[in-house]
Amino acid sequence: MNVSRFIARRIAFNSEHSYSRFIIRLAIAAAAISVMAMILTIAFTQGFQSAISSKMYGFSGHIRVQRYEAGQTEISEEQPVPLNDTVLRVIRQDPSVESVHAYATKDAILKGPESFEGLKLKGVEPTYSFVHMKDYLKSGRWIQFPDSGYSNEINLSAYTANQLKLKTGDKLFIYFIQTDGSRRVRPMVVAGIFKTGIENYDRMNALVDIRLIQRLNNWNAKEIGGYEIFIKDYQNADSVSNRIFEKLPSKWNSRSIKEIYGNIFDWLNLMNNTIVIVIVIMILVAILNLVTCLIILLLERTHMIGILKSFGAYNKNIQQVFLYHGALITFGGILIGNLLGLLVYWLQDHYGIITLPEDTYFIATAVVKISWLEVCWINLGTFVVCFSVLLLPSFYIVRRLSPVRAIGFD
Repeated sequence: MNVSRFIARRIAFNSEHSYSRFIIRLAIAAAAISVMAMILTIAFTQGFQSAISSKMYGFSGHIRVQRYEAGQTEISEEQPVPLNDTVLRVIRQDPSVESVHAYATKDAILKGPESFEGLKLKGVEPTYSFVHMKDYLKSGRWIQFPDSGYSNEINLSAYTANQLKLKTGDKLFIYFIQTDGSRRVRPMVVAGIFKTGIENYDRMNALVDIRLIQRLNNWNAKEIGGYEIFIKDYQNADSVSNRIFEKLPSKWNSRSIKEIYGNIFDWLNLMNNTIVIVIVIMILVAILNLVTCLIILLLERTHMIGILKSFGAYNKNIQQVFLYHGALITFGGILIGNLLGLLVYWLQDHYGIITLPEDTYFIATAVVKISWLEVCWINLGTFVVCFSVLLLPSFYIVRRLSPVRAIGFD
């Protein structure tokens, strides 16, 4: 039988009232709150990052492949490029690619019953997969593509529809300014209204048939603006983009959406610093409370330490008593913290209790996301760090106490 562990358990589960009982409960509560805070910080931060990333990727794909043009920005209209079998073969041969779609964009002015709105029309092909945007359709349906000609339907954002006082099924006119200064007008019908919640997207984009863009630009049916690629795991977008770029013909370029919209993703990555700061603060809180609790326990049990030393107990054995006790307190706090943290996680995931102003945060309900591996690392890291810190004060105090002074201590 391990004597140190036996004594520690007797002290820990002693039913007698003592001053240290309140301190022990306080230390357990502090450890529980720290663990709960770490779990929820990671869950809410990663959930937010994942939700915003999904919206960005849903509308623009994970990777864009275009002909290289010096000085081109994400708001520039593309120069026409012919459908390229070599480029398509390179893209589709990559095992990470889920689907690839041709697209083109064109600036336009939309006229509603009362006002005008300028934005960019994104033309998509009939095989375009709207599955990545299914959660953003608020009313109506996605545009449908006829077998010949082009579709006269358009998908507007909720912001644009509200500005133009339009709803599903309404008609509007779209004005296009050509490179020679002439103007073209096309009547369109609102097939559906979407809302991503990302202001930059909703203010500036609408969806149409790519064949409309081709006709307005006097392109033939085999000329496009570029390719949008969806991959199986968005976290690999940069590496897949680099891999595709190395195999593309000369004068072709591959860029991930992270690279194109770097300012938004840099903002999301800054949140990782928040996770680190919160974890460090919470571990420090747990450590300070546990060290304080251990010192009080040692002082309260000074008489017992003297008796154990008088019976020939080694300092190491006495130190183990209080380390076991500290481990029980830490474990209790971690267990309670996990129960509370995962309960809040479950409630938010199923019921969306915490809401956010969508105009500011781009999402209406706080999203949570965490893996069991991350929870295990939080628990293991907290326990190891806290237990390691307890070694020094327990060793120092136990070693310095002499049996005579300890037995006579009151």
